[in-house]
Amino acid sequence: MAKIVISTNTSLDGVVQDPDGSEGFGRGGWFAGFAAMGSSDRDAWVEVETGEAMRTQALLLGRHSYEWFATRWAARGGAWADRLNNLPKFVVSSSLPAEAATWGPTTVLAGDVVTAVTTIKREIDGDVVVYASYQLGQTLMARDLVDELRLFVHPWVLGDGKRLFGATTDRKPLRLTSCTTVGDGLPFLTYEVVRSA
Repeated sequence: MAKIVISTNTSLDGVVQDPDGSEGFGRGGWFAGFAAMGSSDRDAWVEVETGEAMRTQALLLGRHSYEWFATRWAARGGAWADRLNNLPKFVVSSSLPAEAATWGPTTVLAGDVVTAVTTIKREIDGDVVVYASYQLGQTLMARDLVDELRLFVHPWVLGDGKRLFGATTDRKPLRLTSCTTVGDGLPFLTYEVVRSA
């Protein structure tokens, strides 16, 4: 059975919007502060991300995130890029034509997201990772379909912007299963979703 994992970079106050500044959000580009840090920090972050990709069985993305990643990764080489480019991808979209989904093996999920993700969970064995698809992530959290959260917490308080968590159907208890430091000071937190007995 698949484990649905939300894996993302976030500010200290939970903002996930526009980390690279390409969306035009006034407080965007906050990831660049980390990317401009010493190479040992960047290398440590890349090592964690590459390891995660190697253990992942599929990606689950919204349309905009799928297109964003495709434009940045399809032409790249190296172990991390090769893995991302060749992983099966499931894209939740009612507007993306199947013939436009050309970034590696891709399936467009145009129907009910809860039904589709429930089927994915049943049919895949291993991690199915959600990158940067925050609206999708909020939907999955609200429907109790997320099993784990992996968060790189960047040392920024942005005070505004779209956040990782939105309204949910109820409180969502989590259990911290890992807390490590990546590089010289980037917290990497892993939480599992606690299911009621």
